[in-house]
Amino acid sequence: MIKYIAYCRKSTDEKDKQVLSIESQIEELKEFAQRENLQIVKFITESKTAKIPGRVEFNQLIQLIEAGEIQGILAWHPDRLARNSIDGGQIIYLLDTGKLLDLKFPTFWFDNTPQGKFMISMAFSEAKYYVDNLSENVKRGNRQKLRRGDWPNKAPLGYLNNKADKTIVVDPNRAKFIAKAFRLFATGRYTYVDMRRFLSQNKVFSRAGKPIHLDSISRRILSNPFYYGLMNFGGELFAGNHLPLISKKLFDRCQKIVKQHSRQENSIKSGFDFLGLIKCRECGSSITAETHTKFYPRTNNTVTYTYYRCSKKKGKCNQRYTPKKELETQMRQIIQKVSLAPTAYKKFLAWLEKDRQTAKLKSVAEINGLNNELKTIETKLDRLLNAYLDQLIDPQSYQDKKNELIQAKAGLQEKLKEINITGNSWLEPFSNWTDQALHAWKTMRAKNNGPELAFMAKTVSSNLFLDNQKLLVNYVSPGWNVFASRPTDAKNSEKNSNLLPDQDSNLE
Repeated sequence: MIKYIAYCRKSTDEKDKQVLSIESQIEELKEFAQRENLQIVKFITESKTAKIPGRVEFNQLIQLIEAGEIQGILAWHPDRLARNSIDGGQIIYLLDTGKLLDLKFPTFWFDNTPQGKFMISMAFSEAKYYVDNLSENVKRGNRQKLRRGDWPNKAPLGYLNNKADKTIVVDPNRAKFIAKAFRLFATGRYTYVDMRRFLSQNKVFSRAGKPIHLDSISRRILSNPFYYGLMNFGGELFAGNHLPLISKKLFDRCQKIVKQHSRQENSIKSGFDFLGLIKCRECGSSITAETHTKFYPRTNNTVTYTYYRCSKKKGKCNQRYTPKKELETQMRQIIQKVSLAPTAYKKFLAWLEKDRQTAKLKSVAEINGLNNELKTIETKLDRLLNAYLDQLIDPQSYQDKKNELIQAKAGLQEKLKEINITGNSWLEPFSNWTDQALHAWKTMRAKNNGPELAFMAKTVSSNLFLDNQKLLVNYVSPGWNVFASRPTDAKNSEKNSNLLPDQDSNLE
């Protein structure tokens, strides 16, 4: 009597889809075997696509047949066995050599004759055609969505898939942190490790709920044009309908830094917030940290103290240890010098808005020029498409040139939007600067926020040195230096008329 193996397969690796598929196949095959008086010696189940070769359980099935342990296969349909030419060819070859004597299907007729083998080969070909055609239809549908400006896949971090209308919307909880990560990275003073720490601190994790891998930060976030409005699909760029989180200018600055960055992780010890931030003024070595414990018999308590010191990697150094508490106090003082209290911040915004309105009136000519450039690019895109359809250029040249024009178009649209909103190119950076100064004020006043202090110090300073337990700073730009030279009370008190000498101090 022929010994059969029952093979049941579902068409995806995702276990939450088609869960009942294998169970129903097993029940149907049991009933069919009982009705046909077939001997099933084993059930093999597999949750993997048959589109490509390499299924582990299917290969085990082939090995059992070649070893002579079984002589027949029982499956729901031929497409459960193979949807590619290699696996289908293996089964037909085993029939030809006599190692496989029979195939049984509740939904398909087969007899081990030339006619039966011809029919089974046609069934395998039909199964392969179905997969190939389905794949082509999916690709065609994706291309149509992309031309409409719709993203066909899962939304990147910072966005959400709106299932109601199948669009991409901004994630209200995480988008602001993704945008800030770009701004921080563009300064050139932050590593991928810093970015992962920043995102984790703000509860921005991967879809699996874990800290984002460094490669994902580099490739899927910082190098993804989706965040400034373009969609990269298979190497080709498309203009998207979704709301950008950042500007193309900011994205381009990040790309320059991505190319310069090494993927080497910093060996930063956990719990030491200011490592990698400060250097020794005397010898130029990095500042490291260590902990010491002290037991107090009177209270029967052991207290741990953290100290920062020169690592002395460049030779002998006479600098002393600095307690963490003292270093943190000085760090707050440095940040305080470039901070804006909310009252002063409101006055800056009023001043900024007044200049914004004045600048708008002067920007009409620039807007007209940009609109003309946009029309020229649209004309070039139309001509490029016609040349491709007429087979005057090859697909790779078409894709490269199209990507170049799409990026140029995005840059012009961004400039146009910036002028319409701000009226002048200096206003937007100035607005960002005031936002940073307000954030510095909030960071400086918060408690138990060592990591935030370290991030803010990196934002406002280019170099920090420790000399005789005193923290010395070089601010990142001349503007910060000028601002830091102003009296601290003028910037952080409620009555700060000294900050804006030509403005109404009662301006709300």
